[in-house]
This record gives sequence, C-alpha cells and structure tokens, in this order.
Amino acid sequence: MTSAFDRPRVLLTNDDGPPGKDSPYIFGFARYLATNLGWDVKVVIPSSQKSWIGKAYHIKEVTKGRYYYPRSPDGNGETSTFSRPLKVNEGEFAEWVLLDGTPATCANIALHNMYKGDIDLVISGPNYGRNSSAAFALSSGTIGAALSSSLSHCRSVALSYGTVQRPVPENLFDPAHALAGRIIQGLWGKWGADAGGMRNGEIDLYNVNIPMVDGLLNEKGIPVVWTTIWRNAYGRLFQAHMLDSRSADTQPAGGPDAQLSPQTGSTEIRSKQAGTPSDPLLTSTSAIHKASTPAGQDGHAPELVFKFAPDMSGLIGPRIGAPIGSDAWAIEHGWASVTPMRASFAEPPISDVESSESVDVADPVADEDEMHGVRLFKL
Repeated sequence: MTSAFDRPRVLLTNDDGPPGKDSPYIFGFARYLATNLGWDVKVVIPSSQKSWIGKAYHIKEVTKGRYYYPRSPDGNGETSTFSRPLKVNEGEFAEWVLLDGTPATCANIALHNMYKGDIDLVISGPNYGRNSSAAFALSSGTIGAALSSSLSHCRSVALSYGTVQRPVPENLFDPAHALAGRIIQGLWGKWGADAGGMRNGEIDLYNVNIPMVDGLLNEKGIPVVWTTIWRNAYGRLFQAHMLDSRSADTQPAGGPDAQLSPQTGSTEIRSKQAGTPSDPLLTSTSAIHKASTPAGQDGHAPELVFKFAPDMSGLIGPRIGAPIGSDAWAIEHGWASVTPMRASFAEPPISDVESSESVDVADPVADEDEMHGVRLFKL
C-alpha cells in the first residue's frame, strides 16, 4: 500500500516557462513524476521565459494567470481563461497554470493562494542549462523559486540540466528525468539535517545539477556526488548595443548555457562563448559610439544603450579549474551534483571578521547578561 509519504504532493515550477524551444524539459519531467513515480503533481510556471531573474517578485503588477493544457508528445497545448475538463482523446496530459510573474512569484502564489496546505515538496526545474557556482546560482530564477518556497517552510529542490553537447540529443532527456527522479526520491526519503535550518532543523533546499552527457545512456549511468557551491565571480554581463531592427529580440532566452544565434536572432546553443567579438549582432562599443540616433527617433543616445550579452569565459568550459568537491567541478567530470543550501546569505564565522573584537565589559545600553559572549563592533 502506498503511503502519503511515498506519494508526496509536488508543486513543479520553473523559470523557462511553458514547453517549447526555450523550455524543452518540463513536460517530460512532469509526466515522469506523475506517471513513472505516481506522484501528485501540480504545475504552476511563468507564462514566458524568466531566466536570470533570481528570487525577484512582482509587487506593483497585477499577476494574471491562464490554464494550460499540455498535450503529448511535446507539451504544446491550449490556454483557457477558465478551468475545463481535459480533452483526453486529444492527448491532453494535465491542467497546468501559467502566471504572468516571476518564478518566485509563481511558487509563492501556488503555495499560499492556490494549493495552501496541499504541497509537500516544491521542485523548480528542470532548468535549460546548469546552475552551478555562485555566479549563476545567485542570479538563477530556478534556484530563486526554490528559495522562495523554502522560505515558506516547504521542502524544496532546484533542478538543472547542464548543456554539454550542442544541441542536446533528445535521447538524453528521458535518462536525465529518470536520474533526477531517483535523486529527488532519495532526498525526499532521507532529507538531511541542518541545526541552522528554518524548518525543524532540516536542510532548507537542495540544488541538483545533471550534465547532459552520453554517460546517462550507460547501464550504470553517471556518478552522483555531494558538492559545495564554487564561489566564483563574473565580469561583463551587458554589452553596448546598436538600436537596430535586426536585433529587437536577440537576448539570450535560456540559462548560463544559452547563447545567441547570429543567423536568426533566436536563442541557440553554440560552441562559441556568448559575447565574443566575432558575433555580428553584438556590436563593439567603439562602433556604437560612432553612430547617432536619428532626429525624432525614440530611444537613448547610442552610448547609453546596452543589451544582456554575458561573457562566460572562465565560467563554463572543460578547463575552468573549479575546486575539487564543488558543483562546477562535478559538471567538468560529467557527474551529477547535489548541493545542500540554506535560504540565506552566507555568513562567515564571527571569529574571522577582523573588525569585531570580544569585550569583557557590558555595553552601557544593554543588559550585562544579554551581552555575555557577544563581540562588539569596534568604532
């Protein structure tokens, strides 16, 4: 007999939006959770691509939603203003909800307005591209949604599929879903302890990265290792941009692995690093400074026009030199990584902070008992 613990009630969200070119994984994964694992799955996702947005919320906008009915085999489907019965004979799989909001907005609305008290586990993803290392994790809408739900005291997992081959072979999709399912089953069945966790001394959330490599097709699959987050940094994320009708819709639509296609202006995975000088749509700053905005044309002066075009050098690649035991190191080796996280900004041990020192006397404003063992900031 299957218990409620064996069949958790899952909220699935993402930052890539509904199924399509920029969101190739969510339909297959939702179907795997519901069909293969038999889990009760609710899906609430952004109505459009929302990568690199972190844990932002919509606070002034009115968040509107629509019902979405994905169909086999690819998840494309109809939208409706009102809930309606499934057209099972047309291959409709389930009723999802699309919200005109951020991933974190979707998670919070789903937990507190739509399915209040009915969700045991939030899974955010699978993201189209890795979310390994601090440079990506701190900007990730996928992790942002998991952070949001963990702050609502709900067990949460962020899941990302790192792009290694371009384009990603479709025969890797199902093995990745199966591995992700096994990892999350394992986490759900034996959720880790953290004395500093917000929810009953448990780990707040996990960040899981699975590289899309041929090893997924092997009988034994790929290794899965515990990791830490690589504390790296990034440089230029934006590039000076020419106001040009050709480039009206050329921003990267995916995660860290997504890059621009100079042929079509659409998001495409290429072997080059994003933002290299050879990309004709990413005009050099010097060239833009020589241009001028025609009289009467709306827009900023050319020298103050910028487009998101991140320089990924040193962040992605086979020889980035990530520390042993880090999430990026695991991706380098073609291994899946599982990283426990806290839903907070990291804090160094107070003993390591040079600007503070212990005191033996009470602060004149505070009670002596309250100040025992406290280190005062030295002015």
